Amino acid sequence: MSYCGVKTEERLEYSQLMDEFLLGCKTEQKIGMEYERIPVNKYTDEVIPYEGDFGVCELLRKIAKVDNWDYILDGTEIIGLKKLHNTITLEPGCQFELSMEPQNTVAELKKNIEEIDAAIKPILEEFEIKLLNRGVSPKTTYKNIKLIPKKRYHVMANYLWGILSDVMMRETAGVQVGIDYRSEEDAMRKFRLANLMSPFMTAMYANSNIRGGVDTGYKSFRALAWLNTDNERCGFATNFNNGMCFRDYVKLLLDTPMIFINRENVPVNINGNLTFKQYMDKGFEGFIPTMDDWKLHCNLYFPEVRLRNFLEIRNHDCVGGGLEYSIPAFYRGIMYSPEALQSAEKLLNRYTINEIKELRYNVARYAIHSKIGKTPILGVCKELANISYNSLLNEGLGEEKFLEPLIEMLKKGKCPCEY
Repeated sequence: MSYCGVKTEERLEYSQLMDEFLLGCKTEQKIGMEYERIPVNKYTDEVIPYEGDFGVCELLRKIAKVDNWDYILDGTEIIGLKKLHNTITLEPGCQFELSMEPQNTVAELKKNIEEIDAAIKPILEEFEIKLLNRGVSPKTTYKNIKLIPKKRYHVMANYLWGILSDVMMRETAGVQVGIDYRSEEDAMRKFRLANLMSPFMTAMYANSNIRGGVDTGYKSFRALAWLNTDNERCGFATNFNNGMCFRDYVKLLLDTPMIFINRENVPVNINGNLTFKQYMDKGFEGFIPTMDDWKLHCNLYFPEVRLRNFLEIRNHDCVGGGLEYSIPAFYRGIMYSPEALQSAEKLLNRYTINEIKELRYNVARYAIHSKIGKTPILGVCKELANISYNSLLNEGLGEEKFLEPLIEMLKKGKCPCEY
């Protein structure tokens, strides 16, 4: 194709690459949440396919009809639903993701999720489907889970390398949290701390030991899957040193191989043959870089903590029973309190970046029973939870109650998959 594919957008310039992150600086500090669950047959625990009279596509049609949602389409295929600022979207293996409009409090997030769950519950029962709060499909493995008909996912599946990339795409489910920042300095401080905390958080919420009907020997098989998926775009973004800035993150993305670009809703496969910097300098087969290309490239980068026009923290297994709300509560208590932020930094600054990176590998197997150096991490997890709890308690809004299930679990020396 010699046609450059650009009609309304001008060529992207290097000076524009930080715009998305700079526009994220905002006065109001809200909390966002993305909540993935695995749709399974309520009697057999087998993953529900996209197709069929009682498949996930028909489920979405019924939800849209009964509860007045609009379709999200990829061509003519239904890949999700939207109502106001909330969405229900499908991950590659039909994982059911609720994306909540950011709120001021966790209580507001919880109310929103409960209202949506209550509305779709009768439809789920009609379809004999339950949404499973686990980090990995406990019974059906990726070989028996077809990708949904979303063009992007098929391109990604053909590109992403690593022995467990198919497991990551088709079998896993997690809880992600969105954190706001006020300035570049504030963003980078929170980014650094979120990365330091990430293996401890993976440990506290490990909930994916059963896969294919057997105990895998890993507390978080989901974490293991991410450890074995395309380490050019997964894992830790940068070494999160003190003093890093947006430009450091941009440089990392510029040096990352590209997967594809979109033109007129059709993927143009690049397949890792050039980095975004090479694309900026030379173009690709007549195509020139646009802001949409840059945004897509940023979203095809999957670190533990991702910088967008907010911070997206991505490394928690899906949990339920009320424990899911402790995740945004934990971050809200620490990230939005100067005192709590400083306390958490002081606690974790004693560890080197290499120790944190090594811990990421250990917690997949041992979760809170891991050690950092010679120190058991359970005590560190308890301290972090208490820092957040006391911060929320001092705020006086009652949000500390959402951390009580987590604190009680840590007192017993357990993680979710051990219940």
